[in-house]
This record gives sequence, structure tokens and C-alpha cells, in this order.
Amino acid sequence: MPSFLEGLPFWWLVLALFVVVFCRAQATYWLARAAVAGASRSRWGRWLDSAAVRRGSALLDRWGLPVVTVSFLTVGLQTVMNASAGVARVPWWRYTAAMVPGCAAWAFVYATVGIALFWAGVQAVAGSPWGIVALVLLLAALAVVVWTARRRRRLLSAGR
Repeated sequence: MPSFLEGLPFWWLVLALFVVVFCRAQATYWLARAAVAGASRSRWGRWLDSAAVRRGSALLDRWGLPVVTVSFLTVGLQTVMNASAGVARVPWWRYTAAMVPGCAAWAFVYATVGIALFWAGVQAVAGSPWGIVALVLLLAALAVVVWTARRRRRLLSAGR
């Protein structure tokens, strides 16, 4: 855990984590919202038209703002959903109303099991050469799965 968070009482830790995730989510929303205006003339235009943002926008269209709340409990979807809300120009107050419960849930998860699991993993890897080998193999397997899924999706979309 970062040294400035160590030793904080539980509720102060939850509050600190809430502030961190709140600021990050708001920044993502506002950056995406601002980028829409000039995106076609910049490198951000390609990202805003990426498959990930299109999937996030489709989820937002299908399920509405509760997807933003739930995204805080997932890995990899949170940033995309915050950006998708900005790209869709969801009114700030509606976005924030959906975001705040997700921020609170994220803060509680990380204040309890999230940070503990992360540091337990770091200590396990740092203390053992076999831990490092296992981590490298796990990351390599993950990379192969992601590459295969993307390739398959690309081939399927090209065949249509």
C-alpha cells in the first residue's frame, strides 16, 4: 500500500480511495466529452471510434446508466464506461448520480480485500523466483488469450 495510506483508520482509507476513484472517473468523463469536439482532427479520433468504446456505448445504450455503476466492480470496463458516458454526452448530474455509488463500492472493495490481495501477490512473487516465473507464464497466457480472441473477432468480421 502506498505509504501515505498506511496506518489510516478504515473510514479515512475508504474516503481517500473514494476521492481517488471519483477524480479519476470524472477526469475520464470530461476528457472524453471534450475530445469529441475535436476528435476527428486528432489521434484521439481513432480511439473514440475503437471497438472498446463502441462496445461501451452499446452497453450504455442497452442497459443505461446502471452500467456505469456496475463497471466499478469490474476490471477493464470502468474506464471505457466512463469515457463512453462522456462520448455520449450524458448530462453531468445523471452521470455523477450513477458514478457515485460505483465509486463507493470500489473504495470499499479496495479498502478491504483489493489492496490486501494485491500486496499478497506482490509479496509472493517478490519472495520467490518461482513466483516470478508463474507471474510471467500467467501474463503470457493472458496475452495469448487476448491475441487469439481479437484475431478470431477480426476474422469473423472480415468474413461477413
